[in-house]
Amino acid sequence: RVVLVESGGGSVQAGGSLRLSCSQSGATYNSASWFRQAPGKEREGLAAITSAGRTYYADSVKGRFTISRDNAKNTLYLQMNSLKPEDTAMYYCAADSRHDYCSLRTDDFNSWGQGTEVTVSS
Repeated sequence: RVVLVESGGGSVQAGGSLRLSCSQSGATYNSASWFRQAPGKEREGLAAITSAGRTYYADSVKGRFTISRDNAKNTLYLQMNSLKPEDTAMYYCAADSRHDYCSLRTDDFNSWGQGTEVTVSS
């Protein structure tokens, strides 16, 4: 099983940027994604990446967020630009070794980080 630990969350003003990191240890993984969950809302898939670097984005973040991975450092990243107050949420990384395609479905991942909080003020 993959062990994932997120970092990089914090508070930022609208229009600002943050870069989230997700360090990986334990078993290797193929596909990985970033999700977020705001209070009272369902967990939302944001961005996905395969082992070969193919990416996919939800419409809500396309053009503003960029997912990437550094396999040598065993780290997944989410660069978030032009942040909006509605981006405020707990952000989670997820990974899986059973498949290698882009997915924003929570059911497709068996390893999750503990989350890192992002707050965007207007």
